[in-house]
Amino acid sequence: MKIVLFLILFLSTVVVTPLQAQEKSKDEVTAPMGEVVVTATRDTQETRKTPANITVITAEEIKKSGATTIVEALSGLESIQIRDFSGNSTQAYIDMRGMGGDNPFGKTLIMLDGRKINRPDMSSINWLQIPVNSVERIEIVRGAGSVLYGDAAIGGVINIITRKGRGKPQVSAAVMAGSYNLHNERVGITGATDKWSYALTGENNFNFGYRERSKYAAQSGGMNLSYDAGELFSVALGVSFNKTDYQMPGALTKDQMSQDRRQYQPAMPLYFMNATPDNDGSDKYTNVNLEVKSYLGEWGQLDINFLYGKKDLQMNMPSWSSYNFADTDATTFGITPKYILEKKIAGISNKLIAGVDYYQEPYKKDFYSTRERTARVSYADFTRESLGWYIRDEVSPLKNLIFHAGCRLERAKIKGSNTDISAPANDFTGKEKTYTAEAYEAGVTALWGKKAKTFARYSTVYRIPFLDEVASFNGFGGGVFLTELEKEKGSSLEAGMEVYPLDKLKIGLTLFRIDMEDEIRWVATSLWTGENRNVGKTRHEGAEFSASWLWEKSARFYGNATYHLATFENGVNNKKEMPLVPNRMASAGVEIYLPYNTTLRTEVRHVGDCFLSGDDDNSTEKLESYTLLNIYLSHKRALGKLNMTAFFGADNLADVKYSSYGIDYAQYWMPNFYYPMPGIVFKGGLSIEY
Repeated sequence: MKIVLFLILFLSTVVVTPLQAQEKSKDEVTAPMGEVVVTATRDTQETRKTPANITVITAEEIKKSGATTIVEALSGLESIQIRDFSGNSTQAYIDMRGMGGDNPFGKTLIMLDGRKINRPDMSSINWLQIPVNSVERIEIVRGAGSVLYGDAAIGGVINIITRKGRGKPQVSAAVMAGSYNLHNERVGITGATDKWSYALTGENNFNFGYRERSKYAAQSGGMNLSYDAGELFSVALGVSFNKTDYQMPGALTKDQMSQDRRQYQPAMPLYFMNATPDNDGSDKYTNVNLEVKSYLGEWGQLDINFLYGKKDLQMNMPSWSSYNFADTDATTFGITPKYILEKKIAGISNKLIAGVDYYQEPYKKDFYSTRERTARVSYADFTRESLGWYIRDEVSPLKNLIFHAGCRLERAKIKGSNTDISAPANDFTGKEKTYTAEAYEAGVTALWGKKAKTFARYSTVYRIPFLDEVASFNGFGGGVFLTELEKEKGSSLEAGMEVYPLDKLKIGLTLFRIDMEDEIRWVATSLWTGENRNVGKTRHEGAEFSASWLWEKSARFYGNATYHLATFENGVNNKKEMPLVPNRMASAGVEIYLPYNTTLRTEVRHVGDCFLSGDDDNSTEKLESYTLLNIYLSHKRALGKLNMTAFFGADNLADVKYSSYGIDYAQYWMPNFYYPMPGIVFKGGLSIEY
């Protein structure tokens, strides 16, 4: 009802605004272009004109924050919740707009330079594969993106854009050190000469970890090389590599955390659980993106991206009872041509974007009986192939009024086989399932004043099942390939505004509702068996608020708050709250500009309590709320052509004891389990640019 009321007010604004705009001066209506993004429309567009709640994090902001990972850079933003298992960001889950449950990563699309990097199986990405040193900016678009991007873009889209060369050659180097043997070294060189530009980066990131057995080490390198032939065409090649080794300490009960929250999970024979003294993983990533842009004059622009991604993943879980050691080889081949035509029709501004996304993703997984991998016990071979067509049109009958509509049709096929040497009953060969999906979107944006906007949009969304939702190839389920399992689908409605009561004061508010149906749930068919079925129905609604105020040359104040309510809408738990969705999250901070180019920044972040994973009936204790205080001090100094920045900071200054993830085991007559997060973390560093 809140959204309906807001839409009524919004439509009233749309009717009144064009009449008011005609009375305003030309200078006020034609304000200079502000911040520009590419993710919201798959083409360059001013943030103000996009019908969405958008945040852009720049490389400078990441550097000032002292973040050593992408996860740290994203923490504290409205409507973004981070769930971590070890405190080292290797496989942290990210949840946008309160999607909840144990697989929110399937409903938030993560991209690297416009290429999907979500995994085809039920695992989150390894966030350490993208070093912060390579990032030029991160664009976060909240809300449905199924029309433009297809599968998984339900709660939102996060596009990580790497550095490009420009201007005179610039060399940079940085070193950082901190608690738990943290050390981070970065080098880079960027520049442009004539029609060529280049950027090369390298990074080493090591942390011993807050808990025993939570160490990680990541080495990365990247390159961007481009050639611009002016009004004819441009070509850009981006290549990146990463190797990450990490440990997994396991979960602890409350009693174990009170004894020593930094220990790894000990053996618990009473609950048939082994210790985790040697659970670990090792990942290798290669990403290649070749982009060709052809400029066709008055006939528009044609862009083609050729994409390649390679994941070599090794997982060692001796604590498991079987299928302990696994190697995964996941490859992505893609081609994504798109056509853009921006032209007036009958005197009315119009922008058309149409394109095709083709992805082929071979996926192989081998299981072994020992860490040495001398004897293979099972192996699976799958391919996921998808082809999607989309079109989006944007028309502006008035300079301050923009309507848009779009649609997408997609076809995806999953096929493969499984051979289980130790349990032949799990075998299957030549199985396949084809999914067809469609999405539609329509919206309106009204611009008023010099910088303000209001917007509303309605979208339909979908998610195609993961490989290991369709097929059982991890040692469980008796060799099942579920040809009856269908896609998840839903609808999204949102409305929002950005206003400037004062020239330097920005206030944003967005209301949203996402209704999902045919969600995939595990349904027990007996005491020990079951299967995935499309039986779920949920609702996710909430509000996102943000504000920032710049006190010129003195300070900047900023903050945000999010309210989420995610509920089951059918079944025995109808109207119960979904696990792992806190109702309230908030963040606030201030940057104080001190003399001698010194800045002091303090931040407070609060995450409310929520129900534990698996607690669908809301019957056990909650994951407790927590509030963190962070503080940073930075100083800049220029010595000729040499620019230096030194910083010192502390995360969780109050040393709060908290967990970002917990599991309801009380339903199995066991204690609940938690993953404790780091206490106070000190870090400092120095960066140099020449």
